[in-house]
Amino acid sequence: MTQALSGIRIIDMTHNQAGPACAQILAFLGADVIKLEEPTGGDVARRNMRDIKDKDSLFFLLFNANKKSLTLNLKSARGKELFRSLIEKSDVLLENFGPGALDRLGFGWEALHRLNPRLIYASIKGFGTYGPYSDYKSYEPIAQAMGGAMSVTGFPENPPTYVYPAIGDSGTGMHMAIGILAALQQRHASGKGQHVEVSMQDAVVNLIRVSLRDHQRTGRPMGRTGNQLGRTVPGTTYHCAPGGPNDYVYIFVQPQMWKAFLGVLGQPELADDPRFKTPEGRWENREAMDAIVSTWTGQLSKHEVMRRLGDAGVPCGACLDTGEVLADPHLRAREMIVDVDYPTRGTYQTVGCPIKLSDSPAEINRPPLLGEHTADVLGALCGVAPDEVKRLRESGVV
Repeated sequence: MTQALSGIRIIDMTHNQAGPACAQILAFLGADVIKLEEPTGGDVARRNMRDIKDKDSLFFLLFNANKKSLTLNLKSARGKELFRSLIEKSDVLLENFGPGALDRLGFGWEALHRLNPRLIYASIKGFGTYGPYSDYKSYEPIAQAMGGAMSVTGFPENPPTYVYPAIGDSGTGMHMAIGILAALQQRHASGKGQHVEVSMQDAVVNLIRVSLRDHQRTGRPMGRTGNQLGRTVPGTTYHCAPGGPNDYVYIFVQPQMWKAFLGVLGQPELADDPRFKTPEGRWENREAMDAIVSTWTGQLSKHEVMRRLGDAGVPCGACLDTGEVLADPHLRAREMIVDVDYPTRGTYQTVGCPIKLSDSPAEINRPPLLGEHTADVLGALCGVAPDEVKRLRESGVV
């Protein structure tokens, strides 16, 4: 079956999470993604986050499915020659090196644009390539801190809080995937490639735009509100039986759902209670309302609460722990949790493609072993014979 991005070749020179996440989603959609790795160790994530001794880490596997692995020493003359040959035949170069690293190797944007004017040169940086912070390095928590996300996360009595889902890393990768697709679309008309850049700070700022709106509405920094969403009541988490650390549900009852909610609660008479007749009254008396809701949810499991409210059209979600997510039947049915077999460690569970295309559904294939496709890629794209590949291995070029 032809995939949406069939025919698009991407050289993935990224490591850790932001870049690999971007390349993987494009590979899921059918792009031919060649992960270019250093011969002696490859992507640092293969080894520095190992969970099993001497095996590629599960962290690496989660971000590198559906790719090929090519090893190439870009500090060698022959390695540079082969890299230029690859660039001439590729559509996208994706990189997340430190500022200036590729320029020092002779592979900056200007040089590669001259070599292949149709190339999309995609750069992920902590703070971008220009601006006062452009020379600074970044990691996920730093991007969240500098993007404002930590300041609005957590409870008011606690310090700014790190959000564990990787909005700075994977969030940046998803922004870059959009940028690459936009540049490819523009190339259809112009015939020319361009430099696409996404910084981690920029991506986080884009994701917290509602908080920036609230600052402008009130004229002061937005405070931390814990789990309460706006002034809607019920509109937070409520504990459930049997009282474990994740036995909670999130319930969000908008005004038009109020009577339906009370019906499930078994207390329709609260519709006439003067404390709760209006959204404003429910907000002013939220402690009393939340106590009533908690008494009810505390007698039921989180899944039962979700089922009852969901059947009545009231938004409610059980707070799933990571094990429950991996086993969730809905996610399994949608192929968002899938089993993959990797040669050196056996079967593991990973996240599938969240983008569902009716004419070209994604198929999740295992990540590559280090250098697994070196001979095939160099043979097909650079005309390198098998005996030369052997010599290149012996000399440390691949």
